[in-house]
Amino acid sequence: MIIDSHAHIFSTLSGFGADGELKPLHNGKAIWSTGEVIQLLPNEYEETSFPVEELLKIMDQNKIDKAVLLQGGFLGFNNIEVSEAVKKYPARLTGALTVNPFCRNLDKILNHLLTLGLNAFKFEVSTGCGLMGSNGTFNLAGELMYSIYKKLYGKIKTISFDLGSPGDESHQVEALRKISLDFPNFNIVVCHLSSPRREQDENIKRELNLLCRENIYFDTAALFWKTRPENYPFPYARKYLNYAKDIVGAEHLMWGSDMPSTLCNASIKEQLEYASDVFNDEEKEWYYYKCADKVYF
Repeated sequence: MIIDSHAHIFSTLSGFGADGELKPLHNGKAIWSTGEVIQLLPNEYEETSFPVEELLKIMDQNKIDKAVLLQGGFLGFNNIEVSEAVKKYPARLTGALTVNPFCRNLDKILNHLLTLGLNAFKFEVSTGCGLMGSNGTFNLAGELMYSIYKKLYGKIKTISFDLGSPGDESHQVEALRKISLDFPNFNIVVCHLSSPRREQDENIKRELNLLCRENIYFDTAALFWKTRPENYPFPYARKYLNYAKDIVGAEHLMWGSDMPSTLCNASIKEQLEYASDVFNDEEKEWYYYKCADKVYF
């Protein structure tokens, strides 16, 4: 059995980040406000959209049983679409809500979001497509964010963070450790294994040891893209996975695809298989299914 711990849907692209708006073009392309055009989906997609039915089709083709719908600035916030997709397909999907903490009506927004029936929140805080790309740097363990965690504590079970890469102002691993200590009943997920780049072996080992806590987990979505450029079977990503298995254990790791943008770089089959011989049979159960089931479902 397989759970995709990190997937996305969007009927209408509404990304926003350091480069302004991200709006759809055709054949899978999109354009930032800077004028930069990117290939967001494989070019056989006539429209640059990825509704829930397309996600489910790919899941079925690759024998993926369930998926977790996450959100962030790259594709745009869409709490309503995520919550409606989960209500429509409750046996296959769960999802995480999100919010911009700098909204003037933050409390009103949070009160509404907590009525939507989901048990997780995600904060994409990176300096590129995340909250620190469009709002400037802030402390993840500061007063503003703590006011949010306190409001969510006891009402949801999981908070996920996309920190951006080491060296970015958003990459606040010490703050995550503090949050895990101050809010021990939260499951805390670090997306993309904390987004290490190539030649960062000692730093990723340091961070994994720092964040080796009972209530901290890691998804490995798009790890092979973070360590680019490399080709299948992605030796750098495999090396980092081995570090993670040895330091935090397979029961704290979960497979994810980061669909749909990663479909431009590797097939789901390749994304599933490149890590398969990193783990023994018992560890595979945790990595591909049991950890995400525990944390999100």
